[in-house]
Amino acid sequence: MRKFDSTTAATYAVGDVDVARWEQYGLGDRMPFNAMWYVVPPGSSSPVDCHPELELSIVISGCAVVRAGEDSAEVRQGGAFLLESDEDHQIRNPSTDQPLVVFSAYWMPAMDASGALAGQADRV
Repeated sequence: MRKFDSTTAATYAVGDVDVARWEQYGLGDRMPFNAMWYVVPPGSSSPVDCHPELELSIVISGCAVVRAGEDSAEVRQGGAFLLESDEDHQIRNPSTDQPLVVFSAYWMPAMDASGALAGQADRV
């Protein structure tokens, strides 16, 4: 077993957000996804982001207001949200005194035989 601790991980700033990517643990190709923790300070937001990976996020502490495309939703501690490939998104911490801590796992989506994203026909 390996144990990982968000409070002692090496971080770097992306705007106001502190990010700790799991690449620092030397896992290489041992996992089928990449992962990170990030902390959004009270009253702050992440920069708008958009990337080809799917991203599954779990709110560890606090409450997130997640904007993805034209949609927005509140996700509380213990809740999760999935961001689609190439979906622009931003995470806001509405608290005035508590940091927002999120764990995210992200990976490249599967492609079908034609090179299109698998399951795209089923997407609404």
